[in-house]
Amino acid sequence: MVDELIAESKALNDPADIETVSLDQAINRILAEDILSPIDVPSADNSAMDGFAFNSKCLETNAPEITLTVVGTAFAGKPYEGSVGEGQCLKIMTGALMPADCDTVIPQEFTESGDNILIRFKQNQVKSGENRRLRGEDLQKGKPAIAAGRLLRPSDLGLAASLGIATLKVNRKLKVAILSSGDELRSLGQALENGSIYDSNRYSLTGLLNRLNLEIIDCGIVRDDPASLKAAFCEAAKHADVLISSGGVSVGEADFTKQIMQELGDVGFWKIAMRPGRPMAFGMLRPVPGKSPARKTLFFGLPGNPVAVMVTFYQFVRAALLQLNGAKQTEPVLTQAISEFPIRKKPGRTEFQRAILGRSPDGKPAVKLTGSQGAGILRSMSEANCFVILQHDQGNIAAGEWVDIALFDGLL
Repeated sequence: MVDELIAESKALNDPADIETVSLDQAINRILAEDILSPIDVPSADNSAMDGFAFNSKCLETNAPEITLTVVGTAFAGKPYEGSVGEGQCLKIMTGALMPADCDTVIPQEFTESGDNILIRFKQNQVKSGENRRLRGEDLQKGKPAIAAGRLLRPSDLGLAASLGIATLKVNRKLKVAILSSGDELRSLGQALENGSIYDSNRYSLTGLLNRLNLEIIDCGIVRDDPASLKAAFCEAAKHADVLISSGGVSVGEADFTKQIMQELGDVGFWKIAMRPGRPMAFGMLRPVPGKSPARKTLFFGLPGNPVAVMVTFYQFVRAALLQLNGAKQTEPVLTQAISEFPIRKKPGRTEFQRAILGRSPDGKPAVKLTGSQGAGILRSMSEANCFVILQHDQGNIAAGEWVDIALFDGLL
């Protein structure tokens, strides 16, 4: 259902939606066109080691030890201009160009030298062609270096720079509107009356959206009444590709999100078998007059509880935003760790427990929960560095059992 509505809402891959940015502005953007390498990488055969370059024909003898005369030195960026003949070698540094006469490098630590003129090494310490990087073995000129649809990472920017590419074509940033609904909510700086709370959800969502480098439209706090919600939804839909609200999606007397959605568009689904985050709505708002271009606006109605907001964003919203923005790889990578303690779980729903990943005494990856897992305990998210994901049909987890985990932060 999510994929179908995303396709209907029109992915942002038209020429008009592509912009050119410098490398230092491209992190976490979606690459719009394949990058073809303009050069061979490496551009010439070069040494993979500090050592001595020579012609491997000398290895064809039955002598247990090879002795060669050193005729010069080659540095990275300063090639050796002479020739290397039979019985000779060249002292060479990592990255230095290989002379045309040489095809093999013996690492320096495998050699013996008495006077810096002769070197000796055992024949079985190197094979023909070893420790040489061949021209184009990393990338060949004209071949794809980075495919379109890539969520650009620091390593991608470094790769583009190594090819001499200063700018990249990327899909424009999605415009994502966010709002919180609830009469009990107060903005930061306001006094708290009896029964009121500060709105934390917009700040959590802002951080999550900034991680994806998207354009954020903050629609603030909206009162719990149908007219205010309808007006806020219509105004957001004029400017945004996606609207994310928090609160008002349950079945209470003051929960109007589903009703407004049915008036303004289509409800794809409502309520899901997961914890936390069961009351969640997803659908599409019809095009609003005055919006240009006339795209439909995807809508995610997230729960009001702070942890449930972040869990449902992780499970549903993040991948949808990436897909809508043209990314090819949208699903987070899961790994496994050993549960240090028993975990209670009822089959019939997927659960996202907040946990801290570390290591067991024997060095294996191990997780322990952050304590109480209530959907309103935001501290459980702040202290955690991963989710323990307990699948739909799983029951109780015993201490020492392997469980699926998803890390919050990527390293590269």
